[in-house]
Amino acid sequence: MPRITLTASDGFTLNAYRAEPAGKPRGGVVLFGEVWGLNNWVRAVADRWASHGYLCVAPAMFDRVEFGYESENYGQDQFKVINRIFESYSHATALLDMRAAVEAASAAGQVGVTGYCFGGANSWRAAAQVAGVAAASGYYGGGVPNYIGLTPRVPIEMHFGTRDQGIPLEQVEQLKAAHPDVDIHTYDADHGFCNSDRPNRFDEAACTKASARSLAWFHKHLG
Repeated sequence: MPRITLTASDGFTLNAYRAEPAGKPRGGVVLFGEVWGLNNWVRAVADRWASHGYLCVAPAMFDRVEFGYESENYGQDQFKVINRIFESYSHATALLDMRAAVEAASAAGQVGVTGYCFGGANSWRAAAQVAGVAAASGYYGGGVPNYIGLTPRVPIEMHFGTRDQGIPLEQVEQLKAAHPDVDIHTYDADHGFCNSDRPNRFDEAACTKASARSLAWFHKHLG
């Protein structure tokens, strides 16, 4: 039953998606999704991690604001809903939800965190602030420059598109300068280049290369 719930340390219960590998797991992966919640694409990515041998847990990071939120609407009108959610979203309690997901994934061993856009920023924050994380691989983390003062405590790599208007290359260069030990990769692609449900953004070549790097990264740093 891949749909599960997690209980954070303050007692809050949130939704999550859990994908199990066929055999003995290589470790755990926490997948932080985009701003559309646990939608079809996020669940497919979790299933892919399971196919690579990892127990994958994807927490519903907006549940404290709108319980059960998820959407397949990638249109501009959905951002009215997303913006409203962010008005009440708490980065402090989000850390508790991240930790609950890490604890669940740790049943399989060491845990890596990964995520896309909003989830990419959460990956960066988790690498710096959440106990139990062993490695991280974040994608086009929207808002990561806002957390440039956070220092990751674990091996981390980040992936950005050179044509991403929301995260200009100068911000990526600032991140590199502030954290020279972080592996930062760039691709000739737009924001959201790994989301195959968004054909106007999806770049198969860039995503394939980045995904292979993430897999190798977790093979290296988890267990």
